Amino acid sequence: MDIKEAMANVLKDLIVPELNKIKEDNKEIKATLVLTNKRLDDINLHLADQSRRIDSVREELSERIDETNKRIDRLYEVIVRRDEHYKLDQRVADLERIVNDLKSKAA
Repeated sequence: MDIKEAMANVLKDLIVPELNKIKEDNKEIKATLVLTNKRLDDINLHLADQSRRIDSVREELSERIDETNKRIDRLYEVIVRRDEHYKLDQRVADLERIVNDLKSKAA
């Protein structure tokens, strides 16, 4: 065996096991990457589902807020009418008093 073959055998003995270890490590990394991607896909599905639920709640709350605003507007209309009614009652009472005063003076 000449020196060239001996050097080749020594390099093979040193490099081949290291390459095999690198290949095994690469397989483990790929397997871990596949599992990580699967978990990320699951998380993305979960987040999309949560987003749909939040949107649904948001729509429901918007509808409830709109309905409450309508009720407040209606209440405001009723309160204004009562205030106007009270003022009209006062004016009618004042006019009745004036008419009664006029009748009593005329009599």
